[in-house]
Amino acid sequence: MWTDLPGGASLRLFEESDADELYALVDRNRAHLEPWMPWVPGVRGPADQLEFIRASRRQVADNDGFQVGIVTADGALAGTAGFHGVSWLNRATSIGYWLGAEAQGRGLMTAAVRALIDHAFGAWALHRVVIEAAVDNARSRAIPERLGFREEGVRREAERHGDRYRDLVVYGLLAPEWPTRAAPRPAAR
Repeated sequence: MWTDLPGGASLRLFEESDADELYALVDRNRAHLEPWMPWVPGVRGPADQLEFIRASRRQVADNDGFQVGIVTADGALAGTAGFHGVSWLNRATSIGYWLGAEAQGRGLMTAAVRALIDHAFGAWALHRVVIEAAVDNARSRAIPERLGFREEGVRREAERHGDRYRDLVVYGLLAPEWPTRAAPRPAAR
């Protein structure tokens, strides 16, 4: 287990044995995810999810962030959240996330992203966290807005979805703006 969330849910690093369950979650949520996640059409079976899991484990080994499964109180995988990578030079990262339709509306993703931010500003002593979301994805945009991020602008046609492009809203949060920063900031390395 990586960390507990309210209501008995948790975040945990992926294991190779999660590939079948992760694929099943994506597969039954295709219509829900595909408008927003350009990678969904490329997930054609558990082997594709196994490669994602292996890449996420390499990410941990390379000290370049991590991906976690969002697990409900009953032990079911409900989605993912994680860091796209870490710029140690700039002390910055970005967070991405998705949640199956059946788990939405309960504050689960807000709690998950809050835990990631606490880690970024606490354990890693980073200075900046970014979240980007499609301009018309109200549910995804609500997460950074709820957590106190500032809207910094729009990246026009920044994400390719098949034969079209989506505009992305950029949200940023700086360590001094995060009220629950867990640890004192060490000197830069």
